[in-house]
Parts: sequence; structure tokens; C-alpha cells
Amino acid sequence: MSGGDIAGLIAAGVFAVLVALLAVPILKLGKVFDELRDSIRTLADGATPLMDEVTATVSTTHGQLKKVDGIAANVSDTTANVSALSSLVAATVGSPLVKVAAFSYGVRSALSKPRNRRSGRRSR
Repeated sequence: MSGGDIAGLIAAGVFAVLVALLAVPILKLGKVFDELRDSIRTLADGATPLMDEVTATVSTTHGQLKKVDGIAANVSDTTANVSALSSLVAATVGSPLVKVAAFSYGVRSALSKPRNRRSGRRSR
């Protein structure tokens, strides 16, 4: 064997050791990818029932909101009716009540004892 052959065998041995050293991290990385694939599969299997439950909840909530809208419309109509009724009562009864109050105040003022009035000045 010549010196070139020995150098070639040494280079081949070093290359084989290098490949063996690099094979270990590659195998570990393959195991990590297998675990990742299993985790994603488990997550997807658990997400399907959750999405079904969310869909059912949203549908139920939508139905309840329709009912609340109906109630709110009834309350709005009732509020408008009460407002109109209070305006009607104020217009029909309010003015006469003010006149009666003013008249009774005038009568009380006239029947009360006379006040001491001097030229608009207060006595000291």
C-alpha cells in the first residue's frame, strides 16, 4: 500500500465517523417530528367537538337575542304610549291645576292679615 492509499483510508474512516455523529441528531429530530405530528392529530380530534359545541351555543344565543329584540320592541312601543299619555294628561289637567293653584294663592294672600307697608323701604 502506498501513502496515498493510506491517506484515502484515513479520510474514509473520518468521513464514516462524521456521518455516524451526524446521524444521531437527525434521528432525534425525526422523533421530534413524530411527536409533533401526534400532538397535532390529538389537537385536531379535540377541536372538532369543541367547534360543534360553540356552533350550538351561538345558535342558542341567536335565538335568545331574537326574543330579546321582540321584548325591546314591545318596551319601546309601551314607552312611546306612556309618553303620549303623560303629554295628554299634562295638556288637559296641567293648565287648570295651575290656574286653581294661582287662584288659591291669591285668595290666601287676600285673606291673610295685612302687612305693614311703608313706601317700599324696610324699617330699621
